[in-house]
Amino acid sequence: MTTLLGTTLNSRYRLEARIGAGGMSTVYRALDETLQRQVAIKLMNREVASDSDQLERFRREARAVAQLSHPHIVGVIDAGEDEGRPYIVFEYVEGETLKERIRRMGRLPIAEAVAYAIEIARALGAAHARHIVHRDVKPQNVLIDEEGSAKVTDFGIARTLDEEGLTADGRVLGTTDYVSPEQALGQPVTGQSDLYSLGVVLYEMLAGEVPFKGETQVSVAMKHVREEIPDLQRVRPEASAALAAVVDTATAKRREDRYADDAELIADLEEVLAIETARAGSATGEVTSVLRTLPSETKRRIPFRVRHQVIAVLLLLIVLAGAGAGLAWLGSRAHHGTGKPAAKPPAPSLQPVALCQTCASGFNPLGSPTNEHPDASLAIDNQLGTVWNTQNYFDRTLNKAGVGLYVDANPGTTAKVLRIVTPTPGFTATIYARESPPPLKWPDPGWVKVSAPTDVANNSTDIQLTGGSTRYRYFLVWITSLGGQAVLGLDEVTLYRLRR
Repeated sequence: MTTLLGTTLNSRYRLEARIGAGGMSTVYRALDETLQRQVAIKLMNREVASDSDQLERFRREARAVAQLSHPHIVGVIDAGEDEGRPYIVFEYVEGETLKERIRRMGRLPIAEAVAYAIEIARALGAAHARHIVHRDVKPQNVLIDEEGSAKVTDFGIARTLDEEGLTADGRVLGTTDYVSPEQALGQPVTGQSDLYSLGVVLYEMLAGEVPFKGETQVSVAMKHVREEIPDLQRVRPEASAALAAVVDTATAKRREDRYADDAELIADLEEVLAIETARAGSATGEVTSVLRTLPSETKRRIPFRVRHQVIAVLLLLIVLAGAGAGLAWLGSRAHHGTGKPAAKPPAPSLQPVALCQTCASGFNPLGSPTNEHPDASLAIDNQLGTVWNTQNYFDRTLNKAGVGLYVDANPGTTAKVLRIVTPTPGFTATIYARESPPPLKWPDPGWVKVSAPTDVANNSTDIQLTGGSTRYRYFLVWITSLGGQAVLGLDEVTLYRLRR
């Protein structure tokens, strides 16, 4: 496998280091040479690439995770094939796995363990809302980034609940240290199965070791079926009864005795975090971050002194952010906007239209999600390399009239040119404009075509607009062809009008 180091996939991703391996695939740290950023590449092993079942499972992982956008889920950036070997490109998370953290620290501080459990449960909730069950929740599949935040990864055996597929009932997949009783018995697996595994992960964070050990994986799996999880308060006496009750409920053998869904578990974990923080009398690290997200009624359980500490940290962050924004404003002299692009305008007679930082929206009226992909503001921030991407269209066709992104040039402008900067040229786009807020439907008579269909053939393409003297507020980049690509990126979208 090391012979692949230094090679480049599809003339874009240079493999720099191997960071993980399994029976089906190998994970590399790689450099995206187009955007000059670190990414993680999961490359299917050559010996299994010819197995149609394994190939479909690999593709299913990409499809599953590409649907998910959540701060505690490692996101998919791209997917493709190189010389017959499929690969998936993920965001690269600098840090350590939760398993490595437990090995390094032993028992984690109680509040920290609960905070991580909340973040993992919220990530699973986002997946379950899309009918995706992870099926292999374990600390090896949770990354702790440099800021201390947890991110769930490796949906390699994930299954969509409403589809029949390769991980059919009757096959036990997953690590048996964390396997649910029903999965160990080959019975139907649901979101409650993930919650059981999370309960075991929470136990391990608190106890410093897994609840069951055995000579074989099968013997461990059968203990999950037949034996109760050890009493948490015996192995960690300082843990509250409320926390022990959460572990017991999450790991109940019968699903009817377990948490019914993520929301129930998260609500109890949030209560426990407030209790444990109150008992500790202070909060640090990721606990502070999670405390800020708790419902107001739950925060009332925390002593005022600790709440004041959390609020003080939040206010400091706001002040620092405000100071940074103020310096940026002074540097650019752009009134509540994104400032002037560094690139030269298309002609000396033109100047850029200032847009506010949140004046871009993904537009997907013919699909789901309706915003196509979050963080549309990345396309108007005047920073090359911060890209708004479409969803991953694995068959490289839209199968709909179009998809796109629009900007709000409030209060309106007579724009003459729209410039698209993209790391993925080759697609086709048409520019539309309107005066009233866009409804979520297509076609709609409010949109006026102000350009001909244009092949965005270069990394920077200027599209002439035909709106004349009419002032429009909203301008839509309507993509009608992917140009044979799975994911398109809009690095910068800039409007230009005549100089005053």
